[in-house]
Amino acid sequence: MIHIIEKEIAIDEELLSKIKWACTFSNCEPKIKNGNLKMIEKTNLAYVVPHKVYVKDKIFLFFNEHDYFYIDSLVNKYPISKLREIIKENS
Repeated sequence: MIHIIEKEIAIDEELLSKIKWACTFSNCEPKIKNGNLKMIEKTNLAYVVPHKVYVKDKIFLFFNEHDYFYIDSLVNKYPISKLREIIKENS
């Protein structure tokens, strides 16, 4: 039987401050769900689930120590420097 171990990953303080800063200018409150690490026991397989930030009706995905974020899925990649603009467009 496959046993999956999940360990929660806390969002990096620097990343959290960037997200809150971008939302402040758009008058919105982000809802943040920490990501986690999923590992299959007795194997070397692991998957990092990104941090999910809900702003209005959009889901933004973030990884600690990355310069990019994603919208809705891991297909739509944007630089963090554009976060404020994108949040403002969607609100």
